[in-house]
Amino acid sequence: MTATEQASTGQRKPGQIVEMAWDPITRIIGNLGIYTKIDFANQVVTECHSTSSLFRGYSVFMKGKDPRDAGFITSRICGICGDNHTVCSVYAQNMAYGIKTPKMAEWIVNLGEAAEYLFDHTIFQDNLVFVDFCEAMVRQTNPSVLARAENTPSPRADVHGLRTIADIMRAFNPFEGEVYKEALKVSRVTREMFCLMEGRHVHPSTVYPGGVGTMPEPTLFTDYLSRLLDILDFVKKAVALNDDIFDFWYEALPGYEDVGRRRVLLGCWGAFQDPEVVDYRYETMTDWGRAMFVTPGIVVDGKLLTTDLVDINLGIRILLGSSFYKDWVNEAPFVTHDPLGNPVDMRHPWNQTTLPEPQKRNFDEKYSWVMSPRWFDKATGDHLALDTGGGPFARLYTTALAGLVDTPYVTARGGGVQISLPKSRTLPETTLEWRPPAWSNAIERNRARVYFVAYAAGMAVHFLEQAMARMRDGDSKVFQGFDVPDTAIGCGFHEAVRGVLSHHMVIQKGKIANYHPYPPTPWNGSPRDSYGTPGPYEDAVQDMPIFEENGPDDFKGVDIMRAVRSFDPCLPCGVHMYLGNGRTLQKVHSPMFGANHG
Repeated sequence: MTATEQASTGQRKPGQIVEMAWDPITRIIGNLGIYTKIDFANQVVTECHSTSSLFRGYSVFMKGKDPRDAGFITSRICGICGDNHTVCSVYAQNMAYGIKTPKMAEWIVNLGEAAEYLFDHTIFQDNLVFVDFCEAMVRQTNPSVLARAENTPSPRADVHGLRTIADIMRAFNPFEGEVYKEALKVSRVTREMFCLMEGRHVHPSTVYPGGVGTMPEPTLFTDYLSRLLDILDFVKKAVALNDDIFDFWYEALPGYEDVGRRRVLLGCWGAFQDPEVVDYRYETMTDWGRAMFVTPGIVVDGKLLTTDLVDINLGIRILLGSSFYKDWVNEAPFVTHDPLGNPVDMRHPWNQTTLPEPQKRNFDEKYSWVMSPRWFDKATGDHLALDTGGGPFARLYTTALAGLVDTPYVTARGGGVQISLPKSRTLPETTLEWRPPAWSNAIERNRARVYFVAYAAGMAVHFLEQAMARMRDGDSKVFQGFDVPDTAIGCGFHEAVRGVLSHHMVIQKGKIANYHPYPPTPWNGSPRDSYGTPGPYEDAVQDMPIFEENGPDDFKGVDIMRAVRSFDPCLPCGVHMYLGNGRTLQKVHSPMFGANHG
């Protein structure tokens, strides 16, 4: 079974199959390997497997811990989006402890998370993704495209100031390019914005169940605002740059829409709580989920199936398939019914038991430490291999179709998302619109990322206005006391930078009895499941055409890397390693592709 729409390949030549692997994938965190078979005669990838070579053990060592420590422990899952884990864990704990967080605390958390999106998406897009589209890389992989770019004017040069498409490519050259260097400066400013609200990047020191430790003072918000206004010119220019380069790519390489393409199978768990609505009760989760400033939802083939977090929660299934684990379905369940009385499946994270079973990698059987999260569609009986579109693609898609978000700066209406950014240092007030594109592919995942940077910037202005209004009214409460119950369950739903994030917790005798965090990369990077359905990375790469002009001897795999990196892959969950017997692990780093293009 495949989740990909099969494209017509026309007349095929006799195959010239070469096995190629990229392990580990560079410019990401963790241990992701992509193993392929490529037919160079027909310029197509015929087979793809996605692997993770190291074991993730958080669900094992969380057991028996004080549940109040969960946020601090789980933030260490990732050195990139650790704050997203902290916040998601806090949401799950708030539910379990019966806490309604003070409204000011919610605005402060929203401001911190908005800064995180601004930081991470910018540094990934401009300092990592665009290395694959920069002049130095394109010269090595598609010199004919570069020659065309030299003579192609930039349609939006009046906004970003770069005359030709080749000038844009040069601006992305690592260490040397104008945009590359400016993005590094923006990443510093946005991290400062984050630290103002959450204390420390990337493991927050001021976010915990019941609220925050950040005190709302005028200087707090003005310091954040001054930095936000300082980067708005960059955000506006970045959208124009991205649209120019990606529109050119489609024009220069007809058929490139099939690179990284798969069916529209998207999941978004929602982000940015509305303090006026959220109370973290499971019984009201449908309502406060739909009130989020990024709407949760599941989209299949362009249709929005649901925006109900209760449905989303109950539909999660953890399949084993090709992963290195024993099954747990014969174990006693932790949770039989949710607080609304709905039955909870044995393969739901509340009932999962992690039973590692190390073995030799075999692509015909088991080959990865990543399990296969799926969403069960009751209407069809399918276990859907949802992807996150790298985060922004799914967030924008579900929000656009739902049409629920309505603020002065970001509005979802008419099947699209409108983003209004205020006047900045050199550029006027700017209105942008993102609409669902024709394809779920590498280019559109990347394009959505910069539009969501603008989305986060617009929402940050709104959050600032709301928080400052409360402060002027004398509201400075940022924490609500609580007691840890003897027995409870909780679930938190949030959007990590690269997509869906959920934490599921079971408390027994005042301690953690079961705890399972599900970040986006296990969804995106999962191997073939129990039904033989490939994971999204595998599905997006397998059967896709390749456009690189190099042959097998000097093939770089740039199209494959663009497809995989468009999901913003991140596998820091695979960094726990025991060598034993006093062995020394020697690590040698070589300079990344960039300086002098060596």
